[in-house]
Amino acid sequence: MAVTVWNGSRWSCTVAGLTPAALAIDRQLAARPSNRTGQDGGMRIERRLADLGLELPPPMQLPPGLTLPFPWVRLWPGRAFISGHGPLLPDGTLSPVTGKVGRDVTEEQAYDAARLTALAILASLQRALGDLDRVTGWLRVFGMVNTAPGFTRTPAVINGFSELILDLWGPDAGQHARSAIGVAELPFSLPVEIEAEVAVD
Repeated sequence: MAVTVWNGSRWSCTVAGLTPAALAIDRQLAARPSNRTGQDGGMRIERRLADLGLELPPPMQLPPGLTLPFPWVRLWPGRAFISGHGPLLPDGTLSPVTGKVGRDVTEEQAYDAARLTALAILASLQRALGDLDRVTGWLRVFGMVNTAPGFTRTPAVINGFSELILDLWGPDAGQHARSAIGVAELPFSLPVEIEAEVAVD
């Protein structure tokens, strides 16, 4: 358990039994001044991720010879437009789970891939914004599932993304409009690809 307290000039915290990631976030909170009245100076979402034992990956390691002439996140006043992401491992490499859902990949594996894709998107947002607390609302999510003929449970797959976002941001800021469609192919034989739009302060 951790108790973080504002003493009038800085945050201090008492920590017991935290994971190393959660402890690191606590130390960052204690070292930075508050810029939001009544809040913890930011990093609420990062702390929640640490409490869940989740790690944001570094940027995707592109295959040799491939260049992508677009940003992962396009910032615009009040908005961030997020390019299509796939599932990344904690080291930034693509998940080895590839192929068509319903043939090569189970629904459960695809759900986990969608959850990994959420972490990849959050990592890109964190690099673009500096603090995930700047995301004030999830507006739209577009999920694509690399489906075998006859597989129609694409909404259940993309729930791996949506349920993590709702867990982190709550039902107000985390609730989003969404599509979840099946496609014939995805880059690198990914099982899922997801893009999104969020409101930012």
